[in-house]
Amino acid sequence: MRELALHILDITENSVSAQAKHVEISLDVDFERDRLVIAISDDGCGMDEEMVKKVCDPFTTTRKTRSVGMGLPLFKYSAESSGGSFSIRSEKGKGTRVQAEYRISHVDRMPLGDFGGVVLQLITMHPEVDFRFSVKNGERSGQLDTAELKEILGDTAALNEPAIRNFLREYIEENLVSLYGGGL
Repeated sequence: MRELALHILDITENSVSAQAKHVEISLDVDFERDRLVIAISDDGCGMDEEMVKKVCDPFTTTRKTRSVGMGLPLFKYSAESSGGSFSIRSEKGKGTRVQAEYRISHVDRMPLGDFGGVVLQLITMHPEVDFRFSVKNGERSGQLDTAELKEILGDTAALNEPAIRNFLREYIEENLVSLYGGGL
């Protein structure tokens, strides 16, 4: 993968596959401390201690279609190779939290990429999941909570309807993407 947004998409798809009903994705940007933290938390099926120890091995996967799982190992590698760190916590039946920290100025840090596009794609592809996205850059912060949006819109509106999708695209651009100012 060539951008961090695609890692976010991949890990979040793992959450959806793990039957998560609530997924939180956060970006914490701190240009002064040269730090970007990406965290993805879910309430999916989780993993036992044994699986957590092995999950960053590319030859460990729960998939039946092939015996290789590259998402978490590549996410971990991208963080560590850019002077950052990686952690994963999980509890069977409770969910999983994946966190990757990057040095923003490191020459090997991948660009963030189209984070706004990934947010929009996740919302419209998985209307059954409640997503909470948050971005923080110093004192500035923004968030989008699809559970709140669904409550406001009511049962008759779908988040993937064209008019709502256009509204979401603009909202994401103004309230999430603009916070880091394209500097990632």
